[in-house]
Amino acid sequence: MHVNGNAYRLGVLSLAAGMSLAGVTGCTTKKYVRNQTAPLVEHADQLDAKSANNNRQIQDVDVRAQAGITQAQGAADAAGQNAQRAAKAAVDAQTSADFAVHRADSLESVVRGLDSYKPVENVVVTFGFDKAVLTKEDRDQLDGFAAQLGQAKGYILEVTGGTDSAGSAQYNYELSQRRADAVVQYLASKYGIPAHRFYLIGIGKDKQVAPNTTAEGRKLNRRVEVQLLSNTGLTAVSGQ
Repeated sequence: MHVNGNAYRLGVLSLAAGMSLAGVTGCTTKKYVRNQTAPLVEHADQLDAKSANNNRQIQDVDVRAQAGITQAQGAADAAGQNAQRAAKAAVDAQTSADFAVHRADSLESVVRGLDSYKPVENVVVTFGFDKAVLTKEDRDQLDGFAAQLGQAKGYILEVTGGTDSAGSAQYNYELSQRRADAVVQYLASKYGIPAHRFYLIGIGKDKQVAPNTTAEGRKLNRRVEVQLLSNTGLTAVSGQ
């Protein structure tokens, strides 16, 4: 009976030790799994956060890019509309000038009572070879000339264009017209001079003012002359 009791106690202790060992092993296994999986979970969370952040950044860039495209398109549309309006205004101005400006070979053919008009002042601007664009010096000269128009009574402006001898007669005729038109448009647009006061005379008729055999002579022929004529009859009436 004593031997059996010892054996029993030994069996119980062995069983308890086994159970205890099993419990320790189970706890150790769970702890190991947690230790191994925790970094994986944390890494996965970091990847999710990074992915979400990248998505937000991509969306932000896309939004900014779309806004930039929209703004650029709006600016391009506005610029296009402004260009169209400017082109239309230029065409309208040119059309009005073409209809209203008198073009003839002489004043006698278009102005009645020409004897009443007396020359008051004139200005001459010259152009570069094959050019029809006013320079700053040209504009300054025309500005000084236009300052006198406010005192003129019933005036008209005789505009005579010319070219040098280089080129064909037809080309020079067209070039001299462009030069005269450049002067007319500048004076009309800046000083509000009505188009019907302009008389374009002798355009492209080879009315040279200097020999074309020298550079200086050719420069003088590449010109537009504007002659201010005032109606002396109106001046006499206004003085009475």
